[in-house]
Amino acid sequence: MRVAVPNKGRLHEPALDLLERAGLSVVDGADRKLYADTVDPDISVLFARAADIPEYVSDGAADVGITGLDQMREADPRNVTELLDLGFGRCRLVLAAPEDGDIESVADLAGRTVATEFPHIAETFFAGTGVTPEIVEVSGATELTPHVDMADAIIDITSTGTTLQVNRLAVIAEVLESSVYLFAREDVAAESKVEQVVMALRSVIAAEGKRYLMLNAPRSNLEVIRDTIPGLGGPTVMDIADGDTVAVHAVVEERDVFQTINELKQEGASGILVTEIERLVE
Repeated sequence: MRVAVPNKGRLHEPALDLLERAGLSVVDGADRKLYADTVDPDISVLFARAADIPEYVSDGAADVGITGLDQMREADPRNVTELLDLGFGRCRLVLAAPEDGDIESVADLAGRTVATEFPHIAETFFAGTGVTPEIVEVSGATELTPHVDMADAIIDITSTGTTLQVNRLAVIAEVLESSVYLFAREDVAAESKVEQVVMALRSVIAAEGKRYLMLNAPRSNLEVIRDTIPGLGGPTVMDIADGDTVAVHAVVEERDVFQTINELKQEGASGILVTEIERLVE
């Protein structure tokens, strides 16, 4: 099975890191290579431009791909399905116009011009509004086009909004929320190897922000301690040889660890140990 991964840019390293944490690390490097093996002999990695990955998957050059939802929606391949939101690379596609101009709503763009690197997404968005501006495709520096009389508004990616503010552009509407997804061609999406990859990646994502909590508790105060732990379901309780003490294990949110430990100590817990969780299969 071949997995298409962005070959550079802000998605490259996070994608490889996620694969490594899922147990699919690249074994022969990724620099200046088109293909690379992983520790699983049945899975290899193909490196491609993020924007080209939907076509690679659709055409069969790769079976699954990791790229932004925005790239997949723009390519709009008919035989590719979304499998899993990988939770990184979050951004928004927004409709924006000069903040000192006369465009304040989508309706104001009737008969006007919108510049974008995402013409298909733009056409789909406006088709749902009943407004039909002229869509002008550009290949970069989209935010400059309203200031050089190339367009009246833009549809562009924003993460923090800083670039829009610097260029004196105000958001008129949100077009698409995007993050990085795992995609597969429909004819292989249900294959066991693909499902194994989905499970591995999902287990890593599920473990993020979680900690494994282990402690010893006096049996006489077990119920109070059990209620103190904000766990993922009920904690696991195991007998210890002395009979008066039990071992309690639980998965807790990282943000709850500090307060929980202090409360547990007050209730007589001892031998408290907190560890990181690499993967969590639910």
